[in-house]
Amino acid sequence: MIVCFDIGGTTMKGGYARAVGDIDVLERVPTPGRDFDAFVGVLARAIADCPAPPRALAAAIPGIIEPGSGLGVVANVPCISGIPVRERLEAALGLPVALANDADCFALAEMAVGAGRGHRVVLGIILGTGVGGGLVIDGRLINAEGGFAGEWGHGPVAARLAGTPPVEIPRFRCGCGLSGCLDATVSARGMEALYRHLHGKEATSLAIVAGWEAGEPEPARTVAIWLEIAAAPLAMLVNTTAADIIPVGGGLGGSATLVAALDAAVRPLTLRRFDRPLVLRAECRVEPGLVGAAWLGFASL
Repeated sequence: MIVCFDIGGTTMKGGYARAVGDIDVLERVPTPGRDFDAFVGVLARAIADCPAPPRALAAAIPGIIEPGSGLGVVANVPCISGIPVRERLEAALGLPVALANDADCFALAEMAVGAGRGHRVVLGIILGTGVGGGLVIDGRLINAEGGFAGEWGHGPVAARLAGTPPVEIPRFRCGCGLSGCLDATVSARGMEALYRHLHGKEATSLAIVAGWEAGEPEPARTVAIWLEIAAAPLAMLVNTTAADIIPVGGGLGGSATLVAALDAAVRPLTLRRFDRPLVLRAECRVEPGLVGAAWLGFASL
C-alpha cells in the first residue's frame, strides 16, 4: 500500500492505494500553502492513519521539480517552492517520496485506466483554467524529473490571423510573464478573452460553448477561431511525439461536442492519417490526480 495525494493550491486530496485502480479516497483538507511544517503534518497524519504500513508516498503537485537542483517551482504552494522538496519530505516523513506535475499525473491516469489504455504514446492535455499536458510513452512518464514535457501551454500562438474573415489574434498576457502563450489564448479564460476581443462583451467559457452548440453566431465565430488556434500546435505535437491518442481533461474537455470538433480540426493537419478519433474526452473521471500519483508511486518501488 502507498499513500497518494493530489495537491492543489486550495485543497489537498489524499488516498490509500492498494493498486492503481484500487484507492480509498480521503476527505479533502485545506492546503497549508505557506507553512511547511503544517504541510508535512497533513501528510504525516495520513501516513499514521493508513490501515497498513505504507511503502511510499506519491503526490501530484501543481508545479514542477527543476532537473538537476531538485528544487520545487510551485507558485501556488509556496512552502514547497524553492526547496529540494523531495529530499525535505523524505527526511520529515521517513518514507520514499515520488512527485510529479499534476498534468503528468493526469496523463498517467489516462494511460493506466482511461482513454489511453492500450496506446503506446499518450499525450494527455488539460484545457481548463490553464493549458497543460503530460507525455507517457511505453508506460513511462517522459521527463518525470522535471514536469516540462507535454507543457504545450507555454508555447507561443503561431497564428497572427485566424477566422473567416480573418481577424488579428492579440498577444494576451500570460501568467508566466510572457505574452502570446497558448495558455492565455486557448484556456477557458483565453476563450473568454477572444470573445471579448471579437465582440466587445463578456461571457463565461461555459456560456460561449453552450451558445456555439446552440448555433448562436457570436459564440460560433469565437469557437471557430479558438479551434483554428488550438489545432495547429496540437498537430505539431502529434508529428513530434508520434502520439496516437490525446485524452482531454479540464473544464473545456467536459464538452464532448467541443472535443470532437477539436479532433476534426487536428486530424487533417497531422502527417499520420487517423481513421479513428485522435483527440477525445478523458475517461478517468474519479480523481485522476490520485490515480496518476498511485501509478507513479508503485512504479518507484
